[in-house]
Amino acid sequence: MSSVQIEKEVQKENSQTVKEYDLAIIGGGPAGLSAALYGARGNISTLVIEQGLPGGELNNTEEVENYPGFDHVTGPQIAESMLNHAKRFGAEFKDLTTIYSIDLKANPKLIKTDQGDLKAKAIVISTGSEHRKLGVPGEKEYAGKGVSYCAVCDGAFFKNKVVVVVGGGNAAVEEGNFVTRFASKVILVHRRDSLRAEKIIQQRALNNPKMSFVWDTAIESIEGDVMGVTKVITKNLKTGEAGEIACDGVFIYVGLEPNVGLFKGQIDLDEGNRIITNEKLETNIPGVFAGGDVRVTPLRQAVTAAADGSLAATIAISYIEGLESAHTEVY
Repeated sequence: MSSVQIEKEVQKENSQTVKEYDLAIIGGGPAGLSAALYGARGNISTLVIEQGLPGGELNNTEEVENYPGFDHVTGPQIAESMLNHAKRFGAEFKDLTTIYSIDLKANPKLIKTDQGDLKAKAIVISTGSEHRKLGVPGEKEYAGKGVSYCAVCDGAFFKNKVVVVVGGGNAAVEEGNFVTRFASKVILVHRRDSLRAEKIIQQRALNNPKMSFVWDTAIESIEGDVMGVTKVITKNLKTGEAGEIACDGVFIYVGLEPNVGLFKGQIDLDEGNRIITNEKLETNIPGVFAGGDVRVTPLRQAVTAAADGSLAATIAISYIEGLESAHTEVY
């Protein structure tokens, strides 16, 4: 066998080891799970790749009261129901998977992971966001030693302790309320003079005897000892006055950063590093769609993310059908 023939055989063998799907969904939060359901029900081979466990931030949300049809439900319950629904129609899932690189402009798209390479005719990006850091001294040093970004995960460690919550939006106020189940006192520190959370959430916090509020104030640093956090150093943004609050833990909720590191340089982003899409959730790259918190959208909720996933997958199916139609016409 000649060297050319050997090379062709190697190429053929390698191509056979790379499994190809019609639709690959990057991220398994509510947008990704909804896209998986619609892709599978559309009778196309559908794969969800998730670096953690399916559900995304839903897994860290104790109570959900604004998901239509449910007066009271937990985030993990919604996530599990969505996952099982998508699996019932044949969607495949790769959990705890790291993506090394992805070529969005290739046809088909090429995804390199720690579990092997994959190809897909179309991609839905639903990688969501991660918690924004304060970027102050002590935050990194005391992460996991009193500094947390998830009250549901870590609240129980602060039984009968004093906790500071940083932020003023829905997440900060809701999670602050949640921590009062365990902590003896929760002090919410906010840069403004009023909360930004929904009124009903605000009222619960304001009526909670375990919660108090420090307004117009920023955290300058987080300090502690070998045992963990002992206090935060503060600054009043109106007067410039320095202060400190003794505490055992700090929960930080100051916004979210979109997870777009894999796609930078390939896809159009806005100034906030969120993916730009049109009304069909199409990006600037044919066959690549985006939904949920990772894209430019005025509302970031589980219900809107789920809606994004259903639309993105539906348009992706039309795109794939167009590819197949064009291929058929050639022959």
